[in-house]
Amino acid sequence: MAAIKRFEDLEAWKFSRELARDIYRLTKNDGFSTDFGLRNQICRSAVSVMSNVAEGFERDGDKESINFLSIAKGSAGETRSLLYVALDQDYISESEFELVSARAIENSRVISGLSNYLRQSELKGRKFK
Repeated sequence: MAAIKRFEDLEAWKFSRELARDIYRLTKNDGFSTDFGLRNQICRSAVSVMSNVAEGFERDGDKESINFLSIAKGSAGETRSLLYVALDQDYISESEFELVSARAIENSRVISGLSNYLRQSELKGRKFK
């Protein structure tokens, strides 16, 4: 397996970027135009997913990286929960909900996979060499 040099090359970050893109697209719907609190919170939670994956990668130790991946996974869950609010308020359609919720679930799965890989790895990061 080739060493990954940039967070942009991580599948977890790529999935997170797509999730953020989807959320920003959804929040352009009319319902969100007056619900500033929900719009801001769901956008922040989606951005938090990709930002924490990136920040974890840039840390020099696996323990720190795993911590940031845990935060990213939590933010993906928060994003999914907020999608239910948007659905219940009729801001998004059932099909939009299903599509973006599935992306968030897959994003969580990929983040978990990366976290598990780091936990089992013999390498402990540059900080501990």
